[in-house]
Amino acid sequence: MTAGAASPRPEGTAGAWLLAARPRTLPVSLGPVIVGTAVAAGEGGARWLPAFAALAGALLLQVGSNLANDLFDYERGADGEDRIGPPRASQLGLLSAPRMRAGMAVVFGLAGLVGLYLVAVGGWPIAAIGLVSIAAALAYTGGPWPFGYRGLGDPAVFLFFGLFAVVGTTYVQTLSWSAGALLASLPVGCLATAILVVNNTRDIGTDAAAGKRTLAVRFGRDASRAEYRALVLAPFVSLPLFWLSDLASPLVLAPLLLVPRALALVRTVATETDGEPLNAALAGTAQLGFFFCLLFAPGWVWV
Repeated sequence: MTAGAASPRPEGTAGAWLLAARPRTLPVSLGPVIVGTAVAAGEGGARWLPAFAALAGALLLQVGSNLANDLFDYERGADGEDRIGPPRASQLGLLSAPRMRAGMAVVFGLAGLVGLYLVAVGGWPIAAIGLVSIAAALAYTGGPWPFGYRGLGDPAVFLFFGLFAVVGTTYVQTLSWSAGALLASLPVGCLATAILVVNNTRDIGTDAAAGKRTLAVRFGRDASRAEYRALVLAPFVSLPLFWLSDLASPLVLAPLLLVPRALALVRTVATETDGEPLNAALAGTAQLGFFFCLLFAPGWVWV
């Protein structure tokens, strides 16, 4: 999710694992936890230990998903020598398949350990969210029916990095389902999904050749650009509604400061076809989503 290539490193080094983990993608999983905790605080139920555990679990799931995608996309031919996005550890031969699978097992195992604490706090709903999240991370590009290759990646990202992440974070602290958390998750999910849309728009050619039938491949570049524009702009359009409906305080309007950056990203995706500008737009969209969450959250704390 970032522009620029990393220098090749010997197999198994810390640098290779860092490349595979894609640390610059991790703000995508931080933002929803921040917003979910803000909603819990506004409802008088913020609990910091469950909040930190939710944060750790989200980060581990993101890293595990990154490792799985690195390996499975390479094995299915989606990440070959013609890749135009940032390099991947499997593609460069830095980590063997057995090492990657072992790394995935360790990361998902740690996520499971964190999940045991969250289940002790929140009960079976948290267990269900955790198990489905791990299964989805593996099945996105792996297994007999990789749903990311069938155009289902966009709704999956919206659900897991929007609805499930925000609502689950609030629930594990308040132990109640919150309509506010559900509504707050919608713009968060839109911006998370927009990151995937840039990625898929950039990779239309290589994905089509590998049989990866993303929505961008199915409906074409123009439709993908329109989807990106809607996903990026809709969260900003929705902000006054949260305030006017008394769901949040006027502080919820703070993300409007990011509108110029959002418009610049929309213009880039609408006009560029080369890999480097779209790699930069992908990184910029991830940053936009994270800073949106940071500015969005205080409006839910002080209602």
